[in-house]
Amino acid sequence: MNDDPSRGTTLVVGASRGLGRGIAAAFAADGAPVIAVSRTAAEFPEAANGPGSIRHETADAAEAAVSAALLERHAPRNVVLVAGATPLLRPLHEHTWESFSANWQTDVRITFHWLREILRAPLKPGGRVVVISSGAALAGSPLSGGYAGAKATQRLITGYAQDEARRSGLDLTFTAVLPKITPLTDLGRPAVQAYAARGGQTEEEYLRQLGEPLTPEAAGAAVVSLVRAEATTIAPAYLLSGAGLKELP
Repeated sequence: MNDDPSRGTTLVVGASRGLGRGIAAAFAADGAPVIAVSRTAAEFPEAANGPGSIRHETADAAEAAVSAALLERHAPRNVVLVAGATPLLRPLHEHTWESFSANWQTDVRITFHWLREILRAPLKPGGRVVVISSGAALAGSPLSGGYAGAKATQRLITGYAQDEARRSGLDLTFTAVLPKITPLTDLGRPAVQAYAARGGQTEEEYLRQLGEPLTPEAAGAAVVSLVRAEATTIAPAYLLSGAGLKELP
């Protein structure tokens, strides 16, 4: 039996586009059966499947009952949470409470429901859980309302889940990954444009200061490598950029 956790069934929540899509394709290319969860239908090219496979589940991951149902149905070895709301980009005083709190109502809600059910089920021994937060949790994001705070809370909740797993004697590993802003996703592209304009820069000038952009393919490779690592070497959180993963204190 192959005990490599990256080859076990991996459930990717938010797999239809951007980093989530890159992560789902990377696990399939590495040989894992992948369950790709998203609110809208998604198709993956045959070449993306490699020696593994990708099955799609259409569901709203923020609904309380969805996490329990999909965990029971697919019994995954690993879970990667990428799904979240696209923030409305405007200054603080131009937000409504509804727009300001959108990422709390979606991103944090998803993380809470899924980590709760993962601990209650629980996942199979040796399971890995990766929560994709954002570099905004460290740097702030003044044009996206409560986005940065929501992303910081995702990181905190992930740490809480690891503590509870240890207290319960569960052989599970939880970690948070905080990707830096990238123009190569539907989420990052308008943010790059907005922050460049706010700073009186061209997009090219703004991007130069960010360094090598993070691609969905690179994000996928990084998460696969993280899941394949020895559990004892996995840190509570990482910053992810085009240069790769960097352990956070």
